Amino acid sequence: MLKDFKPVLGILLRFIIIYLVLLFAYQYYLNSGKDSGLDSFSRIIANQVAALQNSIGYPTELYDDVKNEQVWFYVKQRYETRMVEGCNAVSVIILFVSFVFAFYKGMKTFVFVGAGLIILYIMNLLRIVGLNIVMTDHKEYGKMFHDFIFPAIIYGTVVVLWLVWIKFFALKHENS
Repeated sequence: MLKDFKPVLGILLRFIIIYLVLLFAYQYYLNSGKDSGLDSFSRIIANQVAALQNSIGYPTELYDDVKNEQVWFYVKQRYETRMVEGCNAVSVIILFVSFVFAFYKGMKTFVFVGAGLIILYIMNLLRIVGLNIVMTDHKEYGKMFHDFIFPAIIYGTVVVLWLVWIKFFALKHENS
């Protein structure tokens, strides 16, 4: 009976191992720079969000709050939102990468993960820009967009990418 479940257990074990390795590596990265404020990856994203917002007519400056490990977005002369480590979508990216590598299919796995990371990175930048615009122009909808709409978009993107991976790459030879 265990023989029937061997492929599923293999996929599940690969997912768990990859997820834990990436999670611990990310936690190590965060702990190594804990005293310097917001981590450098989140800071890069905040800078890119500010540049995007400036280019579309939402004058934005960033203000460091090293003690609280965050950066504030000062948009149209008001403090609207703040960037914390959780805004960088790394936890979502770790889930995406772990799932795709659980269904490893050679070199195309690396190509798909690379393309997926670019898509998720862009979606996350647009998510933060969108949230800043909502908070600037329609603050009354801010909580709904922060808690429901934008998480649905970023997680929805992950699910669509997973479905594409499974349907067109991971199980393709089995459906032919």
